[in-house]
Amino acid sequence: MKTRLVIIVILLLVLTVLLTRNDERISDTLLGIINPIKQNYKNITQDIEDKSHSYIFQKESIEKLSRENRILRKRLLEQTHYIKQVKNIYDVLPKLSRLPVHNISISETISYVKLNSFSQIILTKPKALIEDKLYGLIQGTVVAGTAKVHNNQLYGYLTSDNKCRFSVFLGKEKAPGIAMGLEKNKMIIKFIPKWHKIQTGDKVITSGLDDIFFADIPVGIVTKVEVQSSYKVAHIKTYSDIFHPKTFFLINDAKATLAQDFDSNATRLDAPCPVPQNQEHNQSKISVVEHNQTLPVISSIPSRIDQTQEEIIEPETPLEKVEPLKPKKVKNNKIPKKIKPKPSSLDLF
Repeated sequence: MKTRLVIIVILLLVLTVLLTRNDERISDTLLGIINPIKQNYKNITQDIEDKSHSYIFQKESIEKLSRENRILRKRLLEQTHYIKQVKNIYDVLPKLSRLPVHNISISETISYVKLNSFSQIILTKPKALIEDKLYGLIQGTVVAGTAKVHNNQLYGYLTSDNKCRFSVFLGKEKAPGIAMGLEKNKMIIKFIPKWHKIQTGDKVITSGLDDIFFADIPVGIVTKVEVQSSYKVAHIKTYSDIFHPKTFFLINDAKATLAQDFDSNATRLDAPCPVPQNQEHNQSKISVVEHNQTLPVISSIPSRIDQTQEEIIEPETPLEKVEPLKPKKVKNNKIPKKIKPKPSSLDLF
């Protein structure tokens, strides 16, 4: 053990002596041995530092990219849903031209009310709807069901639901009845008078008398007719597609619009004529009544009708100035001479 220590001490002394001496060969040899070791050490530490920085940077970049990815996926989902809505609306817009657009809103399906029921849906609610009032739903150009606002939510009842009820006409004779939802693509029509002839294949349309639908909207075709105690019952196959409830036309007001709110007194003259004050009430006025600022209704009803009184039974004074007729001037002032008759000769004999 002592010999080893002695040998190490001697070697250290030799090294110190060699290093203290300015011998280039020895210094070059030592540098050639030590420099690679230092370079390798430096490379190893630099690699470790780079890897640590890259790991930290990758972690930050991954978190940043994941946040951006979530935002972009959200926007993509919103845009996809928006494009789908636009497509649905453009698909039904050509069919809107067949319906009166003033009293119609577009409503889209949000979801089903129950996951195990395909007959009740929740719809987007247009403005100015009345609570607990029935509204008609049209899918394309056929009846799709009814809708009702309850607890500030618009519920839709398709033709397969028993809460869907409205009045209809059947066949060429237009037999009245009440259509009720039965099951998928089927409805039952009750309270049909017995004397009406209903056959299989007759078409069913809305009557427009229930303030839910317009008249003459297709509903379905009769498949079966039964006779009960006091009326007939018809089973029909509906036209609507209850399994793809996308976009609907919602009828806000099914009342007649041309004759609604007509008032003969609320008129205006397009070209009024000057009339004397005492005869103003006898003058008939041709007026234009505007309804909803869309369709003019021409009326020749006088704005006010009074009974004839004795005070005004007088000939009407002419409104235009009448000039007296002037005698025509004769070009030649010469008056033709009158031919005198010759005296007749007297016969004396």
